[in-house]
Parts: sequence; C-alpha cells; structure tokens
Amino acid sequence: RALNDAPLPGRTAVPPALLDPLNASQREAVETTEGPVLVLAGAGTGKTRVLTTRLAYLLLSGRARQGEILAVTFTNKAAREMRERVARLLGRPVEGWWVGTFHALAARILRANAEAAGLRSDFTILDEDDQIRLLKQLIEARRLDVKRWPARALSAVIQRWKDRGLTPDRVSAAEGAAAADGRALEIYADYQERLKALNAADFGDLLLHNLEIFRTAPAVLERTQRQFRYLLVDEYQDSNVAQYLWLRLLAQRHGNICCVGDDDQSIYSWRGAEVGNILRFEADFPGAKVVRLECNYRSTPHILAAASGLIAHNRGRLGKTLWTEADEAGEKVRVI
Repeated sequence: RALNDAPLPGRTAVPPALLDPLNASQREAVETTEGPVLVLAGAGTGKTRVLTTRLAYLLLSGRARQGEILAVTFTNKAAREMRERVARLLGRPVEGWWVGTFHALAARILRANAEAAGLRSDFTILDEDDQIRLLKQLIEARRLDVKRWPARALSAVIQRWKDRGLTPDRVSAAEGAAAADGRALEIYADYQERLKALNAADFGDLLLHNLEIFRTAPAVLERTQRQFRYLLVDEYQDSNVAQYLWLRLLAQRHGNICCVGDDDQSIYSWRGAEVGNILRFEADFPGAKVVRLECNYRSTPHILAAASGLIAHNRGRLGKTLWTEADEAGEKVRVI
C-alpha cells in the first residue's frame, strides 16, 4: 500500500532525449545513483534540471518505483515546479508521489503513525496566529505579565528549539534557565502538553514528532527506511538541525541520498539554517561523491568574475568557480 504502484521490470534503457540536454557535470550528477552524492550547484547552473532529471532517471532506468523516492524541497512553489517538470519528462502526472516540502512530507509520515506521538491521525496543524493565541493563554495561566513575557518572543525561542530537534526534556538545564529566566522552557513544556490535549501540532512539531517516533518506535523507522530507497534534497545549505537529523535517519539503510545545495548561498541562519550541514556532508556520509556544477547559464562573464572574486574570501567553504560559455563579456560591474 505504501508504494501504490506496480514494480518496474528490472533495469531498462533510458531514452537518450532525457540525458542529451545535460552538460557533463549535470549528467554525472544524474547518473551517479548509488551511495551518497553532494551536488554543489552554483547559482544559475541548472540544479532544478538535475534534480528533476535524476528523479525521472531513477524511474525510467528501473532503479526505483515512484513510492520508493523521497524528494524534498523547501517551498511549496519549488515542490510544485519539481512535480510539473517531472510530469513533463515522464509524460504522466505525479500527484500523490513523495515530492514536497519537509513539513508536508513529515506530516504525511506523522498522520500514518500519529498514535506513536500521542496524537490521532486527524490532528490539526496550527498556524502562527493559533500558536500565539495558545501561548498567551498559557502565559496568563501561569499568572505571568504578558508584556514582560510576550507570546511572540517566547514562540520564537520555542520554535528555535524545535528547529534543533529539542523536546522540552532535551533542552539543557543551562540553556533552559538562560532563556527568559527559565520561563520559556516552562511555557514550552506546558505548550506541548496542551497541543497533545487538543490533538494538534504546529509546523515545528511535524519534524520533531517524526524524530521522536523514529527514536522510540524502531519498527516505524525501519519500515520508513525500507520504503525510501532514494532521497533527493534541494537547497541543502538551508537545512536546520531537525531536518538534517530526519534525513540522516531516513538514509541510514540504503545510503542513497543526493543533496543539492550551495554553501556560498547560505543566508538563512537567522531562521535556523546550519551551513555546517553541507560543509560536513563528506564526513557524515563516508565515500560520498561530490559533483560541482560550475557552468552558469544566467549571468555574464563580468558578473561571474566579480562574484567569484568576492566569495573566494569566505572562510569555511567547499569551493567552486563559476564560468560561462557566453561570448559577450557584458557590462562591467559598477560599485554604487
């Protein structure tokens, strides 16, 4: 039932039209299907084409069935674009496949295993306004001054803990005491209890509950690991700790994880992104293949030279140099 499609009859020849549009590096990223793969994709180098072609290649070559591939993106727009592109490549719809955002895919797994998290499968997912409203009630119930302990500020602390995969009992005593004089941790514990009583979860809980289920229900983890033979991850440089832990657990059985990202474009640390996830990929997944996409199809040589010259000064990067086959150098970069 999990796969809901017929098995493909072994390895088959892939139509040349699928791979012909790719350059050498893109093709290497698509055809290196087994084991961990890190695709360092510079800006404008065709990373979305690589991801969608790789997914189609896994299916058309007979390496996987559609229910055995988990493809993760960061936004609904990116997920929609990926589904549309894959559908065009295959000539058939991909609705119902495991292609979506971290939160959407984690929610599907959680609904199938809700009881292991103390919820029913029809649990409600609260939006931000609902979260703030509930936190205000809990703050008032503890007779705290809502002006001194504003719900929105406490929510930010709680969500950051969730981004790091920390349930209330996993927050260190020192960190818990330091956050809003210990009040944030108290409210966090109250909040989680109240959510379960309401049969509800917030967005941070979707991954957090997945992690707890995988830790406490080995049979669920094993079943999920068996199902997903191949993992594809977009914008890996933007992943937070909880997302990283979730992916590592899912990849442990088959080891076929392909992460596409660019350490030079990691700008979301303020919302929990950990650039260290992409920087230590080779250490986390021994024997990993690293493929660099450096041919840029978007910008002029002058722009690429300026960008490469600037980013080369960054410390702690994996390193790549963008180039283009464009004949015209374009306008020179002006500093204003």
